[in-house]
Amino acid sequence: MSSDAREEKATEVILDRIATSGRLLNRELSKVIIGQEEVITQIMACVFSSGHALLVGVPGLAKTLMIRSLAQALKLDFKRIQFTPDLMPADITGTSIIQRGADGEREFRFVPGPIFANIILADEINRTPPKTQAAMLEAMQERQVTVGNTTHPLPNPFFVIATQNPIEQEGTYPLPEAQQDRFMFNIAVDYPTHKDEVEIYLATTSAVKRVIEPLLDAQDILLAQRVVQGIAVASYHADYAARLVRATRPRQSEAPDFMRKWVEWGAGPRAGQYLLQGAKAMAAMNNRMNISCADIRAVAIPVLRHRLGLNFQAQAEGVDSVAVVKKLIETIPEPRVDRHE
Repeated sequence: MSSDAREEKATEVILDRIATSGRLLNRELSKVIIGQEEVITQIMACVFSSGHALLVGVPGLAKTLMIRSLAQALKLDFKRIQFTPDLMPADITGTSIIQRGADGEREFRFVPGPIFANIILADEINRTPPKTQAAMLEAMQERQVTVGNTTHPLPNPFFVIATQNPIEQEGTYPLPEAQQDRFMFNIAVDYPTHKDEVEIYLATTSAVKRVIEPLLDAQDILLAQRVVQGIAVASYHADYAARLVRATRPRQSEAPDFMRKWVEWGAGPRAGQYLLQGAKAMAAMNNRMNISCADIRAVAIPVLRHRLGLNFQAQAEGVDSVAVVKKLIETIPEPRVDRHE
């Protein structure tokens, strides 16, 4: 067997494991998380794409439990940071302290903060001032932390999953657009259905303790990320992603009339990159080595919903970013392909 054939066979094995793991993960997390299958699927797409996620939902929807259980199922080091108004950047990144060395001389020693873990739960990230929020930017983008003159690499894999309460805004510091753009997905965690809510009550008031079994580990995830990254993107799909993203910019000729009516500013190129990365993860979780335009549409809402600045007209008419993205998907056609080429 040639080296190319062996590599292709290994890729097929890993791809099959990604698809199987996605199904098993939903089943494993259902021990403690009732419903929310779509939320879990979107989080896993972020994990396999090396992206970060922002979970938006009212209190009491088990967002923290979901991420803690996910870390257990993935066998990853997990840290939770509760963001508060008095939290300082050093409380996240760590700091250098003076201590006496073996030779009796004083020296600086870096004490890592909670950011040094595989999965970081940034709980209520909008509860802390911009100075502390900004401490996350380098970690999220560069996967490193700089303290003083020294740069410290973060563990690999590394994911930030932040939560935000959409209703209680008193005493909060809304995330700047530049920081929102660092999150691959903005994932809405909605109320459970009636049936799921009954199951939640029964499960949480029972004396039975449910244990999450690990399904993957760090090396498995790194392998999966390499396979997902290696999925090819045709110019056809890149063209479709570009059409969607460029149509969100009200001052460009590609923008539909409703964009000019409701949107103040649209998405940047990073949105298109995330559309394709998310589509590749969705394809991998469905055991495919090729993406489709349907995969791009499947991730369009979590990718674009926090990258559109709605104007007063949209607010007055009760139009939110999700409605705008849905209308965008319905309006922008897939590119035409000459089958004879």
